[in-house]
Amino acid sequence: MKYEVRFSQRAEDDVAEILSYIVERAGEQVARRYVDTLVDYCMSFENFPHRGSRSDVRPGLRLVGFRRRATIAFIVRNNRVVIVRIFHRGRKVDLKDLPSQAD
Repeated sequence: MKYEVRFSQRAEDDVAEILSYIVERAGEQVARRYVDTLVDYCMSFENFPHRGSRSDVRPGLRLVGFRRRATIAFIVRNNRVVIVRIFHRGRKVDLKDLPSQAD
């Protein structure tokens, strides 16, 4: 069974911020390649959504690392995976602010 993968608005904003951050430091080509790979990784949850670890802060919230530089927070419900947030390079995060619902 394939799962539908969606990005929350905040996750889309995170991707745009990551792109901008890397463009300033490494150039557009490097930044786009990294972000494309990150998004492709998120989309691969359609086949294997239950990876990563469960957060004990929020029921249903899962976390997975990407290339030791990003943490992807997501929720799996029924046949849907919602990418809730993407945190890059040790950004301080309060997981209590993340939703526990995929709706």
